[in-house]
Amino acid sequence: MEALIIQGGVPLHGKVRVGGAKNSVLPLMAAALLTTEPCTLENVPHLRDVNTMVKLLMALGARVEWDREKGTITIQAQEIPHPEAPYDLVKTMRASVLVLGPLVARCQRAKVSLPGGCAIGVRPIDLHLKAMEKLGARIDLEEGYVVATCRQLLGTTIYFDKVTVTGTENIMMAAALARGETVLENCAKEPEVQELARVLRNMGVRIEGEGTDTICIQGTPSLRGYHHTVMPDRIEAATLVIAGAITGGEINVTHVVPRHLEAVTRKLQEAEMDLAIGPDTIHVKAPQRPRAVDINTLPYPGFPTDVQAQFMALMTLARGTSVITENIFENRFLHAAELKRMGADIKVNGNRAVVKGVESLKGAPLMATDLRASASLVLAALAARGESRVSRIYHLDRGYERLDEKLRALGARIERTKEEWP
Repeated sequence: MEALIIQGGVPLHGKVRVGGAKNSVLPLMAAALLTTEPCTLENVPHLRDVNTMVKLLMALGARVEWDREKGTITIQAQEIPHPEAPYDLVKTMRASVLVLGPLVARCQRAKVSLPGGCAIGVRPIDLHLKAMEKLGARIDLEEGYVVATCRQLLGTTIYFDKVTVTGTENIMMAAALARGETVLENCAKEPEVQELARVLRNMGVRIEGEGTDTICIQGTPSLRGYHHTVMPDRIEAATLVIAGAITGGEINVTHVVPRHLEAVTRKLQEAEMDLAIGPDTIHVKAPQRPRAVDINTLPYPGFPTDVQAQFMALMTLARGTSVITENIFENRFLHAAELKRMGADIKVNGNRAVVKGVESLKGAPLMATDLRASASLVLAALAARGESRVSRIYHLDRGYERLDEKLRALGARIERTKEEWP
């Protein structure tokens, strides 16, 4: 395994570019299974999760060409002889379940292992399965696998009992090849969902309503390929902006879509961070310790759960006391215990964390538990006095492209090292 060794207390300065969105590229790659034609993505981040999806698509029979230097991937699933997503691949990445909808729609059969990923709660896929049944699929569970079969998916009206991003995306792709019209209600509104809708439209699907509660999809018998540039990663952008704020530095984060980050930037401004927001940049300057502010995580356009951990790291150094309420996932305060090892004053009660700001944090050995928790520990280590070691950073590499290199270019004293585990 690898770890990061961080010498904290250095304000970050300079300019940094945001990469392509992890949470967008994965469903877009899965959408390539809907057509026999080539599909090309640009601005693809070099991530562990992208590599896992490449392996999964190849296991299904697709031909995949990934130019890591140029950041382009071309996928052609001319034939899908084995519509099965094996446990060995799915266990490491929950987004693997996104192949379920496309496989059933195109092959009338799919066998997909129940997914794994971060240890941040149950995150069941029952909403996906109920929606697939409404479209006409038969769902069976066999030894840890979902087996879905159908003669032909048929359009219908589906109401999601709870807002689900991957559920919305999965059923959007299934409905693209279904016969007739499908109406999805109580949909996720995330920018990643909207981008998938735009790509499906370019593939020939009649789709409207993305970004609202209701999405209408008119299925079509066959789809064409696509050529698309992946949008910037809003979670990486937020993480980098907070890195500038927590270190008391001044950085310019480029290739951003600011409207995707309004819930985060509003809270940073409330915390008295100096932000200058341009058409595709966010300039952050931290003239003083932040002021404590409360946050509640909510589906988009609310404050994103994927930035909760990073914002908690910032609030550990705030003036005053903040209350952080996690409304999306249970068990998503695992990073709090690690931050307390650095001297943070955090009390967790259920889905609420009360954070009393301290003047400084101290370096410590730290253990990452999930993707966004690992980012919060890196941010805290950058601001802390002394040395920190962040272990199990394979979580970080799942969703951040060369984050340590980007931070080093901003002046951070951060090095990647090998470590052995029994």
